[in-house]
Amino acid sequence: MSATDTRKTLAVVLLIPAVVAFALWAFAWPAARTAPRDLPVGVAGPATAAAAVEQRLAAHEGAFEVHRYTDEAAARAAIEDRSVYGAVVVTPEGPRLLTASAASPVVAGMLREAVAAQLPAGTAPQVTDVVPAPAADPRGAVLAAGLLPLGLAGAASSAVTALLGLRGGRAAAALIGAAALAGLVGAALADSWLGGLTGAWWAEAGVLSLAVLAVGATVAGLSALIGRAGLALGAVLMILLGNPSSGVATAPELLPAPLGTLGQWLPPGAAGTALRSVSSFDGAGAGSALLVLAVWAAAGLTAVLVGGRRATARAAGAAPAPAPLPEPVG
Repeated sequence: MSATDTRKTLAVVLLIPAVVAFALWAFAWPAARTAPRDLPVGVAGPATAAAAVEQRLAAHEGAFEVHRYTDEAAARAAIEDRSVYGAVVVTPEGPRLLTASAASPVVAGMLREAVAAQLPAGTAPQVTDVVPAPAADPRGAVLAAGLLPLGLAGAASSAVTALLGLRGGRAAAALIGAAALAGLVGAALADSWLGGLTGAWWAEAGVLSLAVLAVGATVAGLSALIGRAGLALGAVLMILLGNPSSGVATAPELLPAPLGTLGQWLPPGAAGTALRSVSSFDGAGAGSALLVLAVWAAAGLTAVLVGGRRATARAAGAAPAPAPLPEPVG
């Protein structure tokens, strides 16, 4: 066996366990450490009574980020704007809990448990779901399960583009076209068929398309700049890191730091946030997530175009010079 073959064999033997270890860390660690961390919640009602509720929530050190509101209407508006996940409204009859299961069914359940723990044994809080999850998907399973296929679709589009030898503008056009069609198919399945998305259909399709393009363009751009290693790096970044750090199955604030914050700066996490916003909150809170997706897509497409020009220049430089024409005789 040659030295080159030996190095390749060692690379495979060492690389696969490293990838497995990274994947287990990325997927298993957040699942094992799920807990509220500065989870934004609201408290509304008379100042004295609301202060007492706020103190009880603050007793869970680092768990909640409490926002004060003057009344129930203000708390409802904050939930609908995605400023908080829920709110405790203090009334003479006792505390009333406002939730938004559309934002996160897991968080809505946590808030019910937290408020119930403050009440006498055997009593349950009065709960109002201000923004309920879709009736066909009350646990948010469609959105949570659909995030990985989005990433895979983007990675697959970049891999196929590279295998077909498309470069520069043709590669960019292929990535954009594939992402647009993938968004339409995704909306047809997740909204029209499964009922997991219930907002404006074309807005959902647009977010899905932008998400696929952000992943596909990034992976293709890395491939255009650094070759095969770019495909691997992009897949690790978008799939193995981006998916488990997205917080779409729970909430970013339930993930260990800094994973929850990092996930919102990657396309999968931004896609999950934007989809929830356009599906259930009339687009509220989608601005920053859409910006993240647009920046990744633009940067990736730029890298694809730059890499294509470099490849064309290298090919032109490597082409043999034309043979000189023979001089005429006579």
